[in-house]
Amino acid sequence: MDPRSDSYVILLANAVHPRGGKPITPLRGKLATAAARALGLAGAPAGIATLTGIDVLETTNFRALLALPSKQPGHIRLGLLTNQTGLDSKGVRTIDVLAAQRGKGGLELTTLFSPEHGILGAEDKSGIGDSVDSRTKLPVISLYGKTLEDRRPKPADLQKLDAVLIDLQDVGVRFYTYESAMAYMLEGAAKTGTPVVVLDRPAMLSGVNVAGPVSDPGTESYIGYMQEPFSLGLTMGELAGFFNGERHLGARLTVVPMQRWQRGLWYDQTGVPWVNPSPNLQSLAAATLYPGTAFAEFTNLSVGRGTDHAFEQVGAPFIASDTEAQALADALTARKLTGVTFAPVTFTPSGTYPYAGTAIHGIRITVTDRQRVDAPAMGAELLSTMHARYPVEFQTNRANTLIKNTATIQAITNGTDPHATVEGWEGGLSDFRTRREKYLLYGYLPTTDVAETVIPAKQER
Repeated sequence: MDPRSDSYVILLANAVHPRGGKPITPLRGKLATAAARALGLAGAPAGIATLTGIDVLETTNFRALLALPSKQPGHIRLGLLTNQTGLDSKGVRTIDVLAAQRGKGGLELTTLFSPEHGILGAEDKSGIGDSVDSRTKLPVISLYGKTLEDRRPKPADLQKLDAVLIDLQDVGVRFYTYESAMAYMLEGAAKTGTPVVVLDRPAMLSGVNVAGPVSDPGTESYIGYMQEPFSLGLTMGELAGFFNGERHLGARLTVVPMQRWQRGLWYDQTGVPWVNPSPNLQSLAAATLYPGTAFAEFTNLSVGRGTDHAFEQVGAPFIASDTEAQALADALTARKLTGVTFAPVTFTPSGTYPYAGTAIHGIRITVTDRQRVDAPAMGAELLSTMHARYPVEFQTNRANTLIKNTATIQAITNGTDPHATVEGWEGGLSDFRTRREKYLLYGYLPTTDVAETVIPAKQER
């Protein structure tokens, strides 16, 4: 329902599908979006981009921050977890926006925190050290050190602050480590009683699809903070609420939500300029395929890191010729996957990435219908085809480092039809969708703009 236009959509459906248990939430969203477009309601108004959390903060004169309690009356000391993606609609860094408030109402940005890839998003290594921001001269505390302990904020650093802000553009997949950086910040801030304010940004892949295998219990790690599927369908603000509520962290969490954003909008429909969220994720096409081609991460396949098309192509030296690459592409094409095509390719990775300097054969994947493609299902097809064609050369079991779902790996190595493998994910996905629902801040149709939403620590919404 959209109260502003006095319009609504009625969808009548029943459960006659022979396999049952298939949620219609994605279908409902697509129909609602189609209706909204027909009525001229969908998306940001022409020429007006989505306003991200930092934009809303500016337009509301930093009201959410000024309402925070402080240890010293009239002086609110702020920390900020961010990187190169933290920009407002004018292209000004969130760092600079907040630093400029010093002496204007009591806000003072004193400390910066950086996730994987550093404050500039240019590093692609572990063990990133602390630094100093060249423009503001503020200290930058790296949360991507060599050890897991170095990736958690230190209580002494948080105790100096009245609040920590988080402004990071996420991709929306379980293993993207900005999510873990945020989770660790929530954990640390809960222990010190430091409020956390998340400045929300768009769900890059539309915020609709929840897909892929849910990680097994006990496999939590820096590339999998909780039991979650591959594609989450959540913004960072929503995910912060999910972490805080489902893990009972007790953080004092505030989310500054976006304006003019709705589920079903892909990143390139928001008007928010593209900034590479990490060095090897260089386009929305790559991000769309990322939850699928990443199935091959940690195996002996290259996923294209060190090329201009990382996560859009995979290859390896044991794919010995163009002829073999064509046969691999043909085998995947024969599976009739929706929304993608496959073609042979030869590419040469650079830098320190696997097979750097070696021309290797493989396949290039092209998205033809991003609304219908199921990237994790495509990933399962890719691994199954590789295992069948290269049972000795392809190191299938290493994929579970990222997949974290033993049943999926066993199905692939047993030669199970990938369709059955994907159907086996539905139980975990259904449970996740149910738990996720109460943390959603945005609907499928435009809603009345709000300046900010405060989420209670217990996450009872």
